[in-house]
Amino acid sequence: MIKSMTGYGSAAYDFANAKYTVEIKSLNSKFLELTLKIPKAFSDKEFLLRNDCSKKIERGKVNISISIEYAETNVKTSTINQPLLEHYYTQLKASATHLGDTGSNLLQMAMNFPEVVQYTSEEGTEDEWQALYKTFNEALTSFQNFRQDEGNVLKKDLILRINNIMEGMRLVSEQEPHRIPAIKERLNNFLDEAVGKENVDHNRFEQELIYYIDKLDITEEKIRLKSHCDYFIEALKDKDANGKKLAFISQEIGREINTMGSKANDAKMQQIVVGMKEELEKIKEQLLNVL
Repeated sequence: MIKSMTGYGSAAYDFANAKYTVEIKSLNSKFLELTLKIPKAFSDKEFLLRNDCSKKIERGKVNISISIEYAETNVKTSTINQPLLEHYYTQLKASATHLGDTGSNLLQMAMNFPEVVQYTSEEGTEDEWQALYKTFNEALTSFQNFRQDEGNVLKKDLILRINNIMEGMRLVSEQEPHRIPAIKERLNNFLDEAVGKENVDHNRFEQELIYYIDKLDITEEKIRLKSHCDYFIEALKDKDANGKKLAFISQEIGREINTMGSKANDAKMQQIVVGMKEELEKIKEQLLNVL
């Protein structure tokens, strides 16, 4: 099973005249880069939430936003951050004047900006925390499901690319029997032109040709390439996240393809190898987004 590092999840929960909302977004990254926005009333729970994210999200550039919207009937008192309100209002007014907009309710817009309205009670109750934590876990489940769905799409594409590489190897095997006679003919023609046909030691030529052709043999490369491709498909089925493992296998696949290309000494085979390299590059691009 593979998962995408790109993901999105959200959840909302109404409890005690308040609405708890959690939104999680992520992009690909080599490590876990977590940005967590949490209400001050629950700042003491940040370590717990970060620990949960480290275990369940693992990798990615992750942005988590947790907010609480209190109803007007909520008993908690609130104050207005006057300097911040004036700052937002001044900026909105300048923008509205510049754009020629005279109908906007700038004060209401400024009141809705973060930290303008501050609640005097800075400590959340245990029941409120449980409501928030429940919302967080629901958003996390939604986020993980999104990642898994995206991972399934990536898996299908990766299997297609590996199959294309295997097809390329089959075409190479079909072309290979025509390669040796062509090489032999090319060398014969070269010697005939260089020293004359009557001056060629054919026994020595055959010995050197056998040695030369042995150096161009790609049987081992084909065996190893097939083994790596089979292992790649097998690794796609693992239950654990394995993006790094797949990346290592793709490097081994690339090594065998490059060696086949360097030994090809045949225009048609080299064209096939170029196509295999293109498929491998697409695999590497996709693996950048695999968890």
